[in-house]
Amino acid sequence: MNKNVSRVYIAADHRGVGLKLYLIEMLAAAGYNTVNLGVDDPNTSVDYPDIAATLADAMLDEPESRGIIICGTGAGVMIAANRYKHIRASRCNTPNQARDDRFHDDTNVIALAADDIDIEVAFLCVQAFLESPFDASERRIRRVQKIS
Repeated sequence: MNKNVSRVYIAADHRGVGLKLYLIEMLAAAGYNTVNLGVDDPNTSVDYPDIAATLADAMLDEPESRGIIICGTGAGVMIAANRYKHIRASRCNTPNQARDDRFHDDTNVIALAADDIDIEVAFLCVQAFLESPFDASERRIRRVQKIS
């Protein structure tokens, strides 16, 4: 568990409910302070931009928090989340990608594709995302500042 992560916010649209509930269970077992931002009913359609807005609002005043956002493809929630200046979201399919995105780009939100990823692999991606540091070298900070 990364002690530098204050809280993990997690949100999903209706297609991501099953994966979200699995990740909440696994993160709780790993000792993370996890906040479920919904939705919890896979039978009620919800628009993924609204889920991204909920996550972005929750993370606004908590720079040490991280976010997990899930939809069917992962792309919709990633695009919607990146509209917010304080969010740096990447869609990840492998733990190495999640680790590299944290290290190089200081991502604070991981987007997952519920329709395309095995749940165990998704958890490995989330672990890598939460446990990986950002390389706070001058050049990386300069680059992140240009996108934030």
